[in-house]
Amino acid sequence: MPQMTASQARVIDPILSTVAQGYQNAELVGNALFPVVPVDQRGGKIISFGKEDFQLYNTGRAPGAKTSRVQFGHAAGNYALEQHSLEGLVPFEIMQEANQVPGIDYGKVAVMKTQNIIALRNEKAQADLATNAANYAASNKVTLAGTSQWSDYTGTSNPSKDIATAIEVVRSKVGKRANTVLISAAVFAALKTHPAIIDRIKYTGRDVVTVELLASLWDVKKVVVGDAVYADDAGTFSDIWGKNVVVAYTEIGSLQDMGLPSYGYTYRLRNNPAVELPYQDRNQKSWVYPVTDELSPVIAGALAGYLISAAVA
Repeated sequence: MPQMTASQARVIDPILSTVAQGYQNAELVGNALFPVVPVDQRGGKIISFGKEDFQLYNTGRAPGAKTSRVQFGHAAGNYALEQHSLEGLVPFEIMQEANQVPGIDYGKVAVMKTQNIIALRNEKAQADLATNAANYAASNKVTLAGTSQWSDYTGTSNPSKDIATAIEVVRSKVGKRANTVLISAAVFAALKTHPAIIDRIKYTGRDVVTVELLASLWDVKKVVVGDAVYADDAGTFSDIWGKNVVVAYTEIGSLQDMGLPSYGYTYRLRNNPAVELPYQDRNQKSWVYPVTDELSPVIAGALAGYLISAAVA
């Protein structure tokens, strides 16, 4: 990455000191599917509760007979946190130039930028998990094609019907209706002008399709759009969430309430991300700002999720 020169950092016009040019990613939404759970150990067991609540037990008991028993809770898998660490570098010259203008804190900028880079990597890991069809049972996924894709306005595509099917599948598998729908940016673009969606909202007095409107239309708690992009080594940008839709029931359940059939979690070491004290690198004549985050997204209950792949062409 090319180094910024002192002349580039120098602020000539005080008016321009409030304006910066650069790339900034959209709001990250992966935690909507994988809410953050702070943990005190870097590895451990995922405690899961089965389908005991749905079984019709023989609870009747004759005098002197043994009482039936039911066992709750078991270790359903393991989690292991991954450590991600990155250092933001600010040359002395850049720091000195920036310090001449009130309100500019290059140390804070370096920390924020570094945190954002680590967070983007986590968003990509979450998307890779959620959009991998191999992580779902056959009953909990579908791949659209041709006229069934939501980008085809002349065929048989019906986004609301597909979402309703996904919600019902989740309910039939875990006893809870899906409460979260994550749609990619490409999918949202198609939905905003889809005739079936427009027809459904025309009596609401709204003429613009929003995520809040879709949440109301589909009767879910929230709809989020995966706008984030990433660049490869050649600088080519790609959508992190592709052309997919994930419908899920996701909540953080405690041991006290015997858990919830949540789709996923992001296990994160407590008090992370951690920002260490900056130090000087005399050889590079720079301040160094270390940032570390230890976390790992996991699909805790795949049956609580439903994947719609290739929702648009």
